[in-house]
Amino acid sequence: MTSTASHLKSNWSFPTQVLFGPGRIASLARACKALNMHRPLLVTDPTLAKLDIVQEALAANLHAGVPTEIFSEVKPNPVGQNVLDGVRQYRDGGHDGVIAFGGGSALDCGKAIAFMAGQTRPIWDFEDRGDNWKLADPAGIAPIIAVPTTAGTGSETGRAGVILDESDNTKKIIFHPKMLPSTVISDPELTLGLPAHVTAATGMDALAHCLEAYCAPDFQPLCDGIAVEGLRLIKAWLPVAVKDGSNVEARANMLAAASMGSTAFQKGLGAIHALSHPVGALYDSHHGLTNAVFMPYVLAFNREAIAEKMVRLAAWLDLPSHDFDGVMGWILDLRVELEIPHALTALGVEEARLDQLAEMAAVDPAGGGNPVPLTVANLRSLLDKAMSGEV
Repeated sequence: MTSTASHLKSNWSFPTQVLFGPGRIASLARACKALNMHRPLLVTDPTLAKLDIVQEALAANLHAGVPTEIFSEVKPNPVGQNVLDGVRQYRDGGHDGVIAFGGGSALDCGKAIAFMAGQTRPIWDFEDRGDNWKLADPAGIAPIIAVPTTAGTGSETGRAGVILDESDNTKKIIFHPKMLPSTVISDPELTLGLPAHVTAATGMDALAHCLEAYCAPDFQPLCDGIAVEGLRLIKAWLPVAVKDGSNVEARANMLAAASMGSTAFQKGLGAIHALSHPVGALYDSHHGLTNAVFMPYVLAFNREAIAEKMVRLAAWLDLPSHDFDGVMGWILDLRVELEIPHALTALGVEEARLDQLAEMAAVDPAGGGNPVPLTVANLRSLLDKAMSGEV
């Protein structure tokens, strides 16, 4: 019988210009001019706003004839009001582009500000469901330069931002193809001051992106290849970056892996993120750390559907055992090495809210890429195991 191979039909799109390497922040003013930014708004968080790396970037832009103002009212889990306030400053200041500078929160908020700068609809109309993105006016989207200072979310090579809707306390993914930054300046020297525990949590976020993208069932071999190489880099370099934060080579490889993760998850994410989003919304937990806690429980939940893929992944990572147990063992050992909490209780999650969390996770768009279909019932069971520590 001849196969039609109809399951191999898919659509592919890959990212953007990346200026990568130590010292590349010196290219910021030139990158602005190349995108016809003459008066950009730099979006960052309150802590980074006070540090030399931001102040030096502002001074260098001014010296190069690109006066740049700063907006720093960005929460660790950015909310809709942060975006509204940023859009107001963008419009009032007559800005013509956004420099999103920082970790995932600043990058997501900066991209959302650039996206909303020329829109008339509320931001929630553009949640990543169906064809909502087509409601946007693409001409109203400002150009974006992304400057990551953590190796985690990979938002610099992504076409979406996660923003908390205060009206119902849910995280929503805002998506549009033009939210992909036109230029990324990926300079590992900007990540050297990151504390070990933040390096660990953000690195596990990158791992979650690569792992869930690889496990997602759709046919996307480009993403699979990027995901497994990202996992190899993380295996080799995340422990080094955590132990020696001044190691520029480790920092560079982790920055590359983070960008690879967000490129790969164009293919899809899964239950790790579907569960992590509501926990982050209700408990304001660090996204990467929350992903790290959920990771082994979701792997175990998906075991039958991903076992064959884990054989290939274990071989690629040169693990002692080339099977599912080899990958699970690596993940569990890495969590111990990086001092990641084993159970949800360490994040303050309460038994009384597990039903609510399961219901929220069941409708989270990230869950659509999970290898095993998600329901409120099986998500509740998964949450029970993550609470008790039963892998």
